[in-house]
Amino acid sequence: MADNAALTRLIEPELKSLGYDLVRVAMIGGTSDPTLQVMAERPDTRQLLIDDCETISRRLSELLDEKDPIEGAYRLEVSSPGIDRPLTRLKDYDDWSGHEARINLAEPMGGRKQFSGELRGTGEGNTVHVLGKDGRDYAVPFGSIASAKLLLTDELIKATAPLSLEGADEIEEMEG
Repeated sequence: MADNAALTRLIEPELKSLGYDLVRVAMIGGTSDPTLQVMAERPDTRQLLIDDCETISRRLSELLDEKDPIEGAYRLEVSSPGIDRPLTRLKDYDDWSGHEARINLAEPMGGRKQFSGELRGTGEGNTVHVLGKDGRDYAVPFGSIASAKLLLTDELIKATAPLSLEGADEIEEMEG
């Protein structure tokens, strides 16, 4: 199975050339039915439209067929990171400052492997700042984070509302 870091190095420049930002690359599933999951976003909206997914999928399919970095058969899945998105890049913690997140560490820090609370951005030494549920401020080294994601809240829903509601009234009429 291919290494996620190697796949990221291959895929990220292609996405950049198409005008997208890479959020995450992951091989998921077992060895008998693996899926290459690519999450991307438009830098201006942090979202992807179906047309964007098609464009990315076609280009990545060509690239992956040409370079053949994955042994055996696999599925390619291209998607937007979604509302309760993973936080994979240092800049994500600044972009989503003020929103709630759950951070899981690779190794315990101060006896804890998980922090939940309000993101407060980043600081010196590539640290992520979190106002914990206990009211304490935590500075978590970015390199210690195993995984992190936004938590679904009303504030997050408002911040990620669709850019356009065009066609929504037609959908309501069809349902009504």
